[in-house]
Amino acid sequence: MASWKVRLTPGDHEFRVEGEESVLESALRAGVSVGYGCRSGNCGDCRARVLSGEVRKVRPHDYVFNEAEKLAGYALMCSVTPASDLVIEMDVAAGPDQIPLQQITTTVRGMERPNPQVLIMRMQTPRTRRLRFLAGQQVRLSMDDGSPGSTQPLANCPCDDRNLVLHLSADPRDPFIARCFDQVENGEQVEVEGPLGHFVLPDETPRPLLFLACNTGFAPVRSLVENVLAQEITEEIDLIWVADKATGHYQDNLCRSWQDAFDNVHYQAVDWKSGMGMDALSARLRTALAGIDEPARRHCFISGPGEFVQMAREVTLATGILPDHQRVQEMPQATVNPG
Repeated sequence: MASWKVRLTPGDHEFRVEGEESVLESALRAGVSVGYGCRSGNCGDCRARVLSGEVRKVRPHDYVFNEAEKLAGYALMCSVTPASDLVIEMDVAAGPDQIPLQQITTTVRGMERPNPQVLIMRMQTPRTRRLRFLAGQQVRLSMDDGSPGSTQPLANCPCDDRNLVLHLSADPRDPFIARCFDQVENGEQVEVEGPLGHFVLPDETPRPLLFLACNTGFAPVRSLVENVLAQEITEEIDLIWVADKATGHYQDNLCRSWQDAFDNVHYQAVDWKSGMGMDALSARLRTALAGIDEPARRHCFISGPGEFVQMAREVTLATGILPDHQRVQEMPQATVNPG
């Protein structure tokens, strides 16, 4: 099977394309946030200039290049694969502000309840209208009946931009979540607006990473970790997941599979037990962080209910994490129930 190296400029991102995969598919699978729209050859948003090397078409497209684009060496990245190593001039989003706000009608395709407190909901976009976003970002969700909506983080890697995943925590105060738990079925439509938020990886030289999640705060952390693993970054990755009894470590097997498959991934599950106050949890978190190497070099991502985020920020700062290296995401769930 053929394997070719592709380098994007400016930014000097590199990835490999295997077999008949398109350049766009390979870039997204490698965690590179290139510009695109429909991924089906209609909009032309993924057109880019091939500076060196040869490409060949692997699928037809409706977009029509003008003569100037043809002469300059442009190709549609969703429709071509390399025929040699390539250097391509193509924009890569360096931050959330470089990705446009999108509005897409999705269809519910799966509902899973790992326990009574958690609902994992999977939604699918139309084939020709996928959501472009960065790992760790959120979306606004609403139904077409005018009922109140909700803002929730996505739990999937941006490479799977058609199949969007939510980790919802039962909360009777949120009408959207209550409806999802009690009424929504496969086939129903959900309006999605996004992406939103700045809980994203920094666009700079890779550093060791530390992820602290509490309860369904694991959702954006899962998106971030999968994106990092897709980029084949070899820096150390430490994940500490705190969960109360009601929520539990509902994807514990996934986290352990990351640790088993990658030498640089380290995972700790911390129980927030009945009767354990914030001071006791803070002490347990300090113990979990005691073995973290090079804290001053780490980028730290903290996601969970507000009380956990505030406590975890203080604890990580005390270990040597620099304030500028912290990014936080407060989850809609306002309280934790360790009992």
